[in-house]
Amino acid sequence: MSTDSHAVDSKRKMFPLASRLTEGRALTLDVWSVFNAASLPADCINLGQGYMNFPPPAWTIEAAEHALRSTEGNHYSHPKGRPRLRNALKDFYSPQFGRSLDPETEIVVTSGANEGQYAVWTAFLEPGDEVIIFEPFFDQYLPSIVFNGGKPIYVPLHPSTESISGTNVGRKTWTVDFDELRRAITPRTKMIVLNTPHNPVGKVFTREELEHIAELAHAHDLIVMSDEVYESLVYDKREHVRIATLPGMWARTVTVGSAGKLFAATGWRVGWVIGPPTLIMPTLAATVRIVFCTNSPMQEATAAGLEEAVARRFFETQLQEYEERRNILADAFEQLGLEYVLPEGSYFFLVNISRLRWPETYSFPALLEGRGRDFKAAWFMANEIGIWSIPISAFYCDEHVSIGENYARFAFCKDIDTIRRAAERIPRLREFLV
Repeated sequence: MSTDSHAVDSKRKMFPLASRLTEGRALTLDVWSVFNAASLPADCINLGQGYMNFPPPAWTIEAAEHALRSTEGNHYSHPKGRPRLRNALKDFYSPQFGRSLDPETEIVVTSGANEGQYAVWTAFLEPGDEVIIFEPFFDQYLPSIVFNGGKPIYVPLHPSTESISGTNVGRKTWTVDFDELRRAITPRTKMIVLNTPHNPVGKVFTREELEHIAELAHAHDLIVMSDEVYESLVYDKREHVRIATLPGMWARTVTVGSAGKLFAATGWRVGWVIGPPTLIMPTLAATVRIVFCTNSPMQEATAAGLEEAVARRFFETQLQEYEERRNILADAFEQLGLEYVLPEGSYFFLVNISRLRWPETYSFPALLEGRGRDFKAAWFMANEIGIWSIPISAFYCDEHVSIGENYARFAFCKDIDTIRRAAERIPRLREFLV
């Protein structure tokens, strides 16, 4: 065989892929690939992707720049995280957990919250272990669980029909059917994943709901992974309850946090996990072998952010700004008469798009075929009214797609001018409603 033939053959040769790629939906064209800047109109307002179009606080950027100009800031950090950051996390979170956190054994800095979660699953899942996740779910949960040998078990949240006082079409947040949750638990269940405030529903789990989950965790000896990355965005004076603070729950809970969400810096990829040594030290052992350590300059930026945020009243100001953005969208959908779920927390806004209709002859790309109706609705809105949203059926198992396909997610983590421009376009939907 000639050299040229060998070259052609090498390009064509396919090797068997690991089944985890299929089972974890890693080979599926995901929602972010369908809805992106390359495929949508240039003037489309991006309320789809959950990243900000404004910078982090100036003092945190200055801290990153200072670290980059130093020698130490350009080299490896300790796998646990830089001491300055771990001490800042201790000082910031100890009062919230009602205990003095040990930065050596109860806190680990990770390369984003996502990697922290992955490390927990690496540390604790055996093949076939079941992990309960509430739907709709953050889409990284599924592949991360599957890649580590786990089996996701889906428990859907349910839309509420209860109106919000003072609104015509505002609906209260979604609810948990605890009978469904109990039935989902089997002898193979290892863990429950909690996300509060919730992406994409905007739900803040109540103390009573968390107490029910804690009761089940105790009864069945389960670990709880509590994804609390939107902790600083809880609206209308609601209480953000950390499940780790409930009686007996510290010993079985890993709490996950994120600098990207706290400080509008999603590209920093700095997160952390907090919990008892029995959960955190095995997670450290896993993260050392996954990434070894997290980048040094952004750890310094995060430390500076936490050290100064309270004195600067940063989180109070940021919350007021997000509430204003949320309320602008709520007013726009209220005036349109299109049902929405008022977010209790996070920066996501769900809108019921079941009344949306488009011409029968409307042309959709082939890549939308076989997906939930919400994919077509989101595509139509992006192209016809110029607002980019995300269909939430992408965050469901196949069995429960019908729950999600009536909703689209709008992210309001954008500057106020962008939100106002989007609100001006929302009335264009009126002619397409039935």
